Amino acid sequence: MFVIAAPGQGSQKPGFLEPWLDSEQVRQDLEGWSQLTGIDLVTHGTRSDQETITDTAIAQPLIVAAGIITGRALLAALPANAPLACAGHSVGEFTAAALAGVISDDDALRLVAIRGRAMAEASAQVPTGMAAVLGGEPSELEKALETQGLFAANFNGGGQTVIAGELDALALFRENPPAGTRVIPLQVAGAFHTPYMRSAVETLAEAASSLTPASPSHPLYTNRDGSRVSADNAVSNLVDQVARPVRWDLCMESFEADGIQGMMELAPAGALVGLAKRALKGVPTVALNSPDDIQAAADMVAGA
Repeated sequence: MFVIAAPGQGSQKPGFLEPWLDSEQVRQDLEGWSQLTGIDLVTHGTRSDQETITDTAIAQPLIVAAGIITGRALLAALPANAPLACAGHSVGEFTAAALAGVISDDDALRLVAIRGRAMAEASAQVPTGMAAVLGGEPSELEKALETQGLFAANFNGGGQTVIAGELDALALFRENPPAGTRVIPLQVAGAFHTPYMRSAVETLAEAASSLTPASPSHPLYTNRDGSRVSADNAVSNLVDQVARPVRWDLCMESFEADGIQGMMELAPAGALVGLAKRALKGVPTVALNSPDDIQAAADMVAGA
């Protein structure tokens, strides 16, 4: 099984879509989705600076659009019978759901635009943020978070946990972190995947209420607990994950249990293959950051 992994917010970099725009079809898709979302995805993917694309309302549609574009290019290059599975980290779950045929590309972008705006609005209520914590004992980290009124938002595996909460509390945590840990502030504008996002869940639930999801065409793993998604729980998983922790660690455990042979991370790639190298020892990976990387992915699958 080869996993197509879709990254989440924080993976975007200025100009990261530039290598893909030689394709007229890619440009047409981006222009169509720009009209659908009300966001100029071509400009933000090629010319906007880091501060601009860190804005939650821009970052989320931009990342999902990039993932769908690179995912479609990858699928076209692989054999029809290749043993594939899909998974996404946080907002990347929308990318993965579209590539697995559970929802349409347009529905994925429409919902993510609403999700991004709703999460930005929720973030504006109280100054909050996120930080990555590397290393340390999980029990000690849990105690420290409880003391500071913080939350574990992403369990990323490989010794990395992302924490979230009010900025003052995060600052105090960084000043006196648990023994054996390193704390790195993240370029996101809110405490995602925590109770601070409850209002965004309500908004997204209403927007998604008219969807009729299909059964996945490839195995599709959920951030809820690493299990496989069905048509019955696909939409509820996408909606309520906004305010609950991302369990990417459990997704990787499921990949390993199900016999993963390789991972291909969609653009903007790097974060998830990095986690895989630490948690899935010996599993080959390919980061798809330009069309040239498609061939490397195809060679990996063909050589298995």
